[in-house]
Amino acid sequence: MKIGFIGDVVGKPGRLMIKRHLKRLQQEHFIDFTIANYENASHGFGLTQKNCDELLGYGIDMMSGGNHSFDKKEILTLFESYPLIRPVNYPKETPGEGLFRTILLGEELAVINLMGHYTMPMVDNPFTMIEGIVDGLREEGVKHIVIDMHAEATSEKHALLHMLKEKVSAILGTHTHVATDDLQVTEGCCYVTDVGLTGCRDGVIGMDPEVPIKRFLTGLGGHFDVPDSCKAIFQMVVFELDENGRCMTAEKIKIHDDKPKIVTSAWIEM
Repeated sequence: MKIGFIGDVVGKPGRLMIKRHLKRLQQEHFIDFTIANYENASHGFGLTQKNCDELLGYGIDMMSGGNHSFDKKEILTLFESYPLIRPVNYPKETPGEGLFRTILLGEELAVINLMGHYTMPMVDNPFTMIEGIVDGLREEGVKHIVIDMHAEATSEKHALLHMLKEKVSAILGTHTHVATDDLQVTEGCCYVTDVGLTGCRDGVIGMDPEVPIKRFLTGLGGHFDVPDSCKAIFQMVVFELDENGRCMTAEKIKIHDDKPKIVTSAWIEM
């Protein structure tokens, strides 16, 4: 099976890039299932029902979240009827689920949303929690396991790779919005520290630069805005899994506005 993973979708520019490019790329790269991170999809903070319907209509199959999952309160009811998850290590009383399961090409696929500790909201320990979840899935015979690791610290993401590379199919980093150049397949596990945002590429992590610059210069905050128009980028990792859930190949696809796509293959370490 081939899976496409889109990192943080930031506001209208990000949604428009998905509208413009995703369905064509799904056909060109024979993608069977597409995942995206929704937590910045509605003007940079959270997800509305309107934008959820929009993104699913563009060809996304399910979406994961992060520390901004609950910025739009209407998401509390969306969890009940939409293919959405939030970080699994939020307290068990938190609405929504952190694990999505489906049957794809005759195999069960599990997608887990996990959030790191550093600079993040108070959540359960991601490392002790994820071990039990992954071991439980494998005991049930689930071999195709994908993790969206939503974290600030690169060390947390690297540690997760070394903990779980023999047990899961892929670990895709999100949250920083800045893509890292370390896409790899290590012992059958697809890994990248951060996929990078889909949205404005000429601001500050997808936002208009005025308020971030003011904060750095003066220490005074303000409301971050996503520009209505900008130079945009689309970023997606596509990886192929065998019948045992091991990753065979992976590639990164980037598109700047309407320019030709740039495809970079992962390095493979056995």
